Amino acid sequence: MSAQTELTRRMNIAHPIVQGPFGGGISTAKLVAAVSEHGGLGSYGCYTNTPAEIETIARDIRALTDKPFALNLWVSTRDEGGEKLTHAQFEAIWPIFAPFYREYGIGKPHIPQRFGQDFEKQMEAVFEARPAALSFVFGIPSQSLLAECGRRGITTIGAVTTLAEAEAMDAAGVNVILATGFEAAGHRPSFLGRAEDSLMGTMTLARLVAARIKRPVIAAGGISDRASIDATLKLGAAGVQMGTAFLVCDESGTTPAHRDLLLSDHGRGTVLTRTYSGRLARGVPNRLIEALTPHMKRLPPFPIEVWLTSPLRQACAAQGGAEFLALYSGQGAPLLKHRNVAALMNDLTNPAA
Repeated sequence: MSAQTELTRRMNIAHPIVQGPFGGGISTAKLVAAVSEHGGLGSYGCYTNTPAEIETIARDIRALTDKPFALNLWVSTRDEGGEKLTHAQFEAIWPIFAPFYREYGIGKPHIPQRFGQDFEKQMEAVFEARPAALSFVFGIPSQSLLAECGRRGITTIGAVTTLAEAEAMDAAGVNVILATGFEAAGHRPSFLGRAEDSLMGTMTLARLVAARIKRPVIAAGGISDRASIDATLKLGAAGVQMGTAFLVCDESGTTPAHRDLLLSDHGRGTVLTRTYSGRLARGVPNRLIEALTPHMKRLPPFPIEVWLTSPLRQACAAQGGAEFLALYSGQGAPLLKHRNVAALMNDLTNPAA
């Protein structure tokens, strides 16, 4: 791929391809480094990591590559009511989860002192790590934090799901805007309205943002091959972010069962669900979604929901299954065929057939 854009020049990368950041242990230093070594921008999702872990992650990536990479954080780390869980609240929702915990031989969990991470403390770790870029979702960091990124030479990349959110990012001075359509895998990072009310398609959103906002735009959602990259760039985007294509690579932290499923016929169908975490996300239907969907009105908010589903995901993964995994997948999954970064990047950077 010979396309040089505002994004490639700004980030000093060979190709306008960003690897989607995956949280919850799915990102790996090996994946990030491999993407960066092949001319893209590798990204590591750190929203579940402590500040100390973030600094270690950056060191691990730099031990594998000297190329630019991004770290990713969630600006909003808790939904309303997600700060604490009383004993009474826990006992009211525990019967929903108890049968599945028993099935996997998991003991009843103890309520932690806090849920989730402190965003500002995580940002302090990012400042120390000094990645080439900080991408973020679910909001806009404060002006002081954005200014500190600028002082340290960290490019800021903010995710939006609507034109109004893009305009807010622009007004805040965020360097690059990530326009993510509803086709994308994982969470819908809306922050000015409900995610369910902010479901714009990738091509429409990317074109609107590129036409109205004079900053580099990265398009994300359903982009799975070279042809879709070329089409997106023609709409005015300066680059693309691809998630599911890298999820199926062996270098990622996905389980073999998850990767195999995404490359199978079963991976063709996806749904939007709040059962994974309490926030709207796209994935492949499985028993976890089927079991929890009838109880949506009773389920706790993010990140308490993550705390309750994580043990089930871990136990399921340990047994090699997929029934209780968070099976993140975008709508472009049926186009995927490569199981390693080298083969994928080679295909993406050669002319479309």
